[in-house]
Amino acid sequence: MQTPDAGKLLKLGDTDKTVATQDEDIRNRHVKDKDGADIGKVSDLLIDETERKVRFIEVASGGFLGIGQDKTFLPVETITSITNDEVRIDQTREHLTNAPAYDPDLVPERDTYGDILIHYGYEPFWGPDYRYPDYPQYRH
Repeated sequence: MQTPDAGKLLKLGDTDKTVATQDEDIRNRHVKDKDGADIGKVSDLLIDETERKVRFIEVASGGFLGIGQDKTFLPVETITSITNDEVRIDQTREHLTNAPAYDPDLVPERDTYGDILIHYGYEPFWGPDYRYPDYPQYRH
């Protein structure tokens, strides 16, 4: 199903919204690749306000006290498991290093999201055959 505003996402941290339960809020959890290598921490969730779904996780890595951190978006489709401490993804660290660049000072648009999804091998969420993965939705 294509939504009229597909591609316009908000960072959950920039809104007054929350996920349905505290257990579903994966921010600040460690992200591990499919081989168990540390990728970074979930710094925020990008939500589709129209459909009320999380579309990407923002992962911060490197830096010191938030300074000099690299940030990247990972589609929620990459998540294979979530525990109280970590989020596991189906990609390797090497594959992440070749992902399309993310500049936190720019507002990503639909093409940027499409490039990221394609890089990880997933269809755009605004496409007709898209099926949302099992992942929490946020609430007001």
